[in-house]
Amino acid sequence: MSELFYIDLLIQGGDFTLNSGREPELCNNRVSIGQDIVHSILESGIATELIAERSPTLRADILTRLELLVEDDERIVPGSVEITEESNKRLWLTANTSNFGPVSTRVDI
Repeated sequence: MSELFYIDLLIQGGDFTLNSGREPELCNNRVSIGQDIVHSILESGIATELIAERSPTLRADILTRLELLVEDDERIVPGSVEITEESNKRLWLTANTSNFGPVSTRVDI
């Protein structure tokens, strides 16, 4: 088992996940990094620009800006970020972390 470097509260569906004792569950390392990435994307406001944008060129520009935002995280290997659109309001993100392997997460705009 790897050492716990990043510990966070587990958030699913925009709310804390509680265990059977009604206490918040914890997540660590790769899952915590994935959560941090999703929160940084949502807090940046860049992803909401995709909702109204119809131009494929401008949509690609927004996705590039999102990739650069994620690559700015020191825990992510530069050049490993890939963001794809599942729908107008859902993105899939994959990237490699420096110490914990690949991370794959969904971003609901």
